[in-house]
Formats: sequence, structure tokens, C-alpha cells
Amino acid sequence: MSLPVSKPTWSAICLATSFVISNTALADDDKAAEDKNKITITSKRGTIAYISASGTKDDTPIVETPMSVSVLTEKRIEDLGAETIQDALGYVAGVFNGPYGVDTRGDWSIIRGVSPVQYLDGMKMLYGYYNNVRPNPFSLGQIEVLKGPSSVLYGQGTTGGIVNLVSKRPQAEESGQVWGQIGSFDRRQIAADYTNALNDDASILFRINGLLRDSDTQTDFVSDDSYYLAPALTFFIGEDIEWTVLANVQKNESGSSTQFFPHVGTIRPAPFGQIPVERFVSEPEFDRYDTEQSSLTSIVNYDVSSDWNIRWSLRYMDSQSEYRSMYGYPFALLADDRSVSRLAYLADNELESLTSDWQLHGRFSLGATDHKFMIGLDYQTADITSRTAYGFGGLLDVYDPVYGNFDLSTLPEINGGTATTQMQQGIYLQDQIKFADGFIVSLGLRHDQSEVGAYQESGEDYSETTKRVGVMYAFNNGISPYISYSESFELQLGNDAYGNTFKPKFGEQKEIGLKYQPLGTEHLITLSRFDSVEKNRLVDDPNDPFNQIQIGEADSDGFEIEAQLEWDTLDVYATYSNTNAVDQFGEKLSALPENMASIWTTYRPFGDDNGVKVGAGVRYVGETFFRTDLDGDPNNGAEAPYNTEAYTVFDLMLGYEMGALDFSLNIDNLSDKTIITSCLSRGDCFYGQKRTITASVRYRY
Repeated sequence: MSLPVSKPTWSAICLATSFVISNTALADDDKAAEDKNKITITSKRGTIAYISASGTKDDTPIVETPMSVSVLTEKRIEDLGAETIQDALGYVAGVFNGPYGVDTRGDWSIIRGVSPVQYLDGMKMLYGYYNNVRPNPFSLGQIEVLKGPSSVLYGQGTTGGIVNLVSKRPQAEESGQVWGQIGSFDRRQIAADYTNALNDDASILFRINGLLRDSDTQTDFVSDDSYYLAPALTFFIGEDIEWTVLANVQKNESGSSTQFFPHVGTIRPAPFGQIPVERFVSEPEFDRYDTEQSSLTSIVNYDVSSDWNIRWSLRYMDSQSEYRSMYGYPFALLADDRSVSRLAYLADNELESLTSDWQLHGRFSLGATDHKFMIGLDYQTADITSRTAYGFGGLLDVYDPVYGNFDLSTLPEINGGTATTQMQQGIYLQDQIKFADGFIVSLGLRHDQSEVGAYQESGEDYSETTKRVGVMYAFNNGISPYISYSESFELQLGNDAYGNTFKPKFGEQKEIGLKYQPLGTEHLITLSRFDSVEKNRLVDDPNDPFNQIQIGEADSDGFEIEAQLEWDTLDVYATYSNTNAVDQFGEKLSALPENMASIWTTYRPFGDDNGVKVGAGVRYVGETFFRTDLDGDPNNGAEAPYNTEAYTVFDLMLGYEMGALDFSLNIDNLSDKTIITSCLSRGDCFYGQKRTITASVRYRY
């Protein structure tokens, strides 16, 4: 598939005039330390980050950013033993990770009642669903969660915010590691990472990291095999230009671990008991979710002077997926209370995208104020092709399944399909103003032109203006209270039953909060109170079961506390979140717990890289709301409010560090508790992670 020819854009002008000028998504270490000598990029052990690449797209410390930002460093991800990005988000305030259970197809989360948008190195990565490769945490330097509307800087986003993945970059100092892992469900994995300078003056840096995995999952007959290779080069051209090129090739071979089990047999009692967590509803010779992806990213940073620089990021990405699965539909047991009627789903999806983000940064003073000014021009276009087919997949006894009796040749072939193009170009301004008396004011304004329609045909045009304002006061004792207002918009793919293109969603949020970095410590504590609304959400048409209409609205309010504490031998990551979110009818949103709390503690009694280490975590997830059919018949309309049960999960890490060698054992869901993460009113429920044990050895050099 080729990219569509589009009219001249802001970024096209930048592409033509400044190939070597551009944006790094990572902060500049030296400039970050100029403002406050107590601010560093990361803590001594590396579990706490004080600079975010996402919050302001510059080097502003988190404690000077009037919005909620959480950063997971590479060290933190490693201590948690996170196998996926979804796993890593489990201890972040305000984030419900894995609302739809263990899912090999992607990393799902809900932030402040709404699903966030996923970015990679500051540029949007995901468009639509089930057409991309799931990224691996080993390829990342950190994961950043920017909560609340973020459209002023990023364009498309939700009131939940964005999750920005930051790729590992080449370093001048030689270092590397080899990592081997075995674990539950026949997991076998090996990975390596190496970086060094390629010449004596370190003007060319190199990094390569990659991974190979062969594994099953907690769902029978569903694998989780993967490999990726990510080489990178950084060139220092003269004294002023830094150019980094990142490449990535990845392939995943899996299936659908999510089985969409009915309410009766999971959350509600059934005559033959609870459906086993590992039960597989599809056919072993048919089911697969195989994805491939390749991408090339260019990131350039040009220091025009000591106070002005130009940054430019550009990425081309191509991915495709082959998706085959069966699931019980309608979401209910049949009259024998044992079987489900299966619906077969076949899809071949493709995504081709080009994204660009050009920024001019400047520092200057006006009277008693210091300014960090930025003007940005960004562009993104995505071609999404989806070819699907549905068919009857036969019956299956979920308590005593027999596979192979269904004739797969009776399933329909994939024909035709839809091809959609999504284009967006925007210009944005930001000014962060510091007053001599301690006040900090952050102002942002953005205007976008976007288009959604059939591939290489004119579609619906939209013009959006979003804004953000934040005010903070930085006391000398490390306490910084703030108040902010921000807006968001997000393009939506697809049409209603009458051929009308769906309009963008809109959101706005008011937030007050406090950030605290106690002087002379490594600690970082944040508190926030928010109130947001998102409009134009899609809901089912009550007059047409095959149609969706845009009357949906989500009103969400709550508060969050996040404390990251670090001492010489002990670090603690503790959170509490309260979220109240309702739809346009005042009913609670499904798959959203009102209360969540977590704490993770790592203890190294003999210091880093020396001796025993012990990590322990506990996660509490409150009830989630949904509606259920009183008698198990989804067609009679007899529904009643219902809640899933709250659950508490314990995680454990045991390890021993001996110089270059690092041995660790991670156990998730230590008690092997059967978890139902959420249920939906449409009739299905989702199982959480079973007890999972992994043993790892790392050799660092």
C-alpha cells in the first residue's frame, strides 16, 4: 500500500527546509540542572525520574509541571518484573491496567475513566485496533504516563491522557547486558542490549538490542512467541547537531488469550461450576493473532545558540496482522448450561503511517520573568486497511471441550474490506513563565486541521482549537501547589449505519494538585484532584442493534496520590486512586474501579549490585460496575446493576546481585487468586493473571 498524496502541510514545509533540524524526545541533562541543583534526571538508584519527555516536550522538571505525570524508569520496570507494558502500569496512580484481563493482542488500560492514546517517542503509534505489534518493555528506556487532556502538545488524545514509550538510545560509555529467562507456561526468552561509541572522539554512537521468546500462555493452545531487533545510531555533526536514527523490526506469533466468557459461569454461579480460567473457546488449528512491524525513526537536535534550538522527529511505520479467532456469541451458555455457540472472526489488517513533529525551543527573559518558549508544527497520516469476515463456528462444551470436530472449510473467505485514511496537521505554542517570586505559569494553544475518509478520497474535514493553562507556585521547601485547565480531541474511525463519518471526541479537564520533592532527599510525592468530561462517545443505538450513535458522554472526577521514596537500601512506590465516572444517564461506567491502591517496596540491605534483594508488592482493585441479565437470557431485557468483586493481588521478587551477575525470581499473583478484572453489560467477563513465576539471570558488562 502506498501513502496518499496530500496537500502541502506545515510539516511538509519543515521537511523541505530543515532535514537536519529537529526534536529529541529526551531531555538535555545539562540544561535540566541549571534551574535547581536539587533536580536530577533520575535518582541515584535509577528508580525515580525527575524529568519527563512528555509533560512539556522539554527539560522542565516534573515538580515544575502543573499537570499529573508519572514516569517508570528502566530500573523500575526491571524491579517489577514487568513482562508487558500493561504489567508495568499496574503500580501507577490512577491507572487500571488490564481492565479486559490477560490479552496477548495489546496493552490495555483505563486512566481516569477513559482509555489513553499510546505514543512512541512523542509521536502517535496506534491507529485503530488489531493492526500493530505489541511493543516489548526491554526496548524502552522509560514509560511515561501523562494524565488528562494533552491535545495542546500532541494533537489526538483523550481525557485519560497518553502513554508515551521512550526508546533506548545509544550511549557514549560502553555497556551491555545479556538476559535469559524461563518461567510459567513454558516461557523461554533470551535478550541482549549493547551500546558504545564507534570512534575515538565518540562522534558516532551505536546501540542494538533485541529479544527472542518462545512461550505459551495461561490460556490453552495460545502461544506468545516474539522476536524483535532494534539497531540505533547517533551522529554528532559538529558541535551543534545531534542526529539519532532508530530502526525496529518485530514479529509476534500468538492468538487470543481473551475468551469473552459469559456472566453465568464466571461472575454468576452456573449449574456445572465456574468456567476454568485456562479454557480455550476457539479451534487450535485456526486461532492466531500474528503481527509484523517495521519502523524507521529520525530524531535531530540542532542547537542554534546557547538559548535556542530546533528539534525534529520523523517516523515511518508499517505493520500488518492476521487475526483468526472464535468466541461464544451471544455471550451466554446454551440451554444445556454447558455449551456456547461460537462466532468465527477472520481479519487481515494493515497500517501504514508517517508522523512528524518539528519544534523551536527558546529561553529568554522579560523583566522579572524567565520564559521557556516553544512553537511546534506536527503532521501525521495513517492508512488503515481492514478486511474481515464472520461465520458460524459450531458449538463447544466449555466444561469438557472437544476440538477438531468443526469443518473449518465451511468458514467464509475474506473478501473486500475497508480502507481509511486519517490525516492531521497542527501548529502549537507553549510558554512556560517563571516569576521571581516563585510563580510558574504554563500557557498552551493549538490549532489542528484533520481529515478522515476513504483511502485516497476526500473525506470529512475538521478544524479543532485546544488550549491549556496551568499556574503553580514553587515554595523554597520543595512544595509546589498548582491548578490547571486543559482540552483534548480524538479522531474516530468508521461510519454509522447510514454512512455518516463519526465526529471527533472532545474533552476538557480542571485539575488542582501539589508536588513535593523534600529538600536533600530522593523522594517525589504528587497529589491531584481532577474533574473532566468527554463528549461524542460512541454508544449503541437503542433503535438499531447494528448501529452506533454519538450521544455518549463521560463525566469523571476523583483524586490520586503517588509517592516515590528512595533511601540507601530501600525504595517505595505507593499509590491511591479514587475515580467516580458516569455516562450521560448518570450510570457508572463499566470496567472502572472506584478505588485502587498499591505499594511496591524493594530492599537491598547491602546496596546496589551487591548481595540479596527482596521486592514485594500488593495491589488492591475495587469493584467495577456493569449490568447483568437476571436469568441469563440476553434477549429478554431483564437487567439489573451488578458489581465485580474487589480483589487484592500480592507480587514478590527475590534476587541476588553479584557484580556483573543478577539473579532474580518474580512471582505475580502469589496466592494464585482467581481474578475477574471486569465484566461488560453486553454479557462477557474477563479473567486476570494466574500465578506466574519467572526466573531470570542477567549478565551486565
